[in-house]
Amino acid sequence: AAPCHNHFCSLFQRVAPPFLAATCAAAALSTSALLVALAKRPQAWRWPQSRALVAQLALGTALFAALLPALAAGVGRGWHLGTGPCRLTHLLWHWSLFAQALLVASGSCGTAWARWDSRSRRLAVALWAAALLLATPAALVSGVAAGSSCVRRSVDILAPAYLLHLALCLCPLLLLPAGLLLAALAVPRLRASWAAGAGLSWLFLGLWVPYGAGLAGEFLLQARLLEPTCGSFERFDFALGLSEGLGVLHCGLGPLALLLAWRC
Repeated sequence: AAPCHNHFCSLFQRVAPPFLAATCAAAALSTSALLVALAKRPQAWRWPQSRALVAQLALGTALFAALLPALAAGVGRGWHLGTGPCRLTHLLWHWSLFAQALLVASGSCGTAWARWDSRSRRLAVALWAAALLLATPAALVSGVAAGSSCVRRSVDILAPAYLLHLALCLCPLLLLPAGLLLAALAVPRLRASWAAGAGLSWLFLGLWVPYGAGLAGEFLLQARLLEPTCGSFERFDFALGLSEGLGVLHCGLGPLALLLAWRC
């Protein structure tokens, strides 16, 4: 059989570095503006955009955006920092991502963040610890490939560590949004919170759901549970890359949406 020729990698190496750099700059501006608004008028932030919740979302966004320059440089010039920093980068990337997903979910399900008291502090510690636990397998399956590429999967698609990582990714990126949507449809109180503005937090989940679906599709294709062809592999690489890029936009759009909701 003739070998497959995939044009995605060359396009990714051209497009990803400037995209990540621009997104990082936008995230720095919007997150800085959000933090200034929090500091100047702390009492103006009330549920559902409470100060405790918004500050943690800003922290998660800042951590996520801080990793983008290293990833952009790694894509454009090759990763020369070794396996350890590569795995640490993927650990922090997934930690910030999962922490924001759990924060958004907790803010949509009640008034736990209405006040910054002992209860909300315990909840914050628990959510960030849970997010770190969920992100740990990401460090185990990532690594350096071909000598100069920091990749999110350096193990076989059916390796137990990757199956665990995939399951833990799908929980906050697919199952959690689906569960919250069903709960909101069934519970009028949750729909009322959306009307009050909490639905803006769903911007984060909405941007990342396609990537969660893409990870599930990648597993089905790589495990040959779907019919693999050269065309299907290339189309899927493009779809997965676009969905991940869409998710990355959250670090610039999320703080901006929270600022606009506060101003309005």
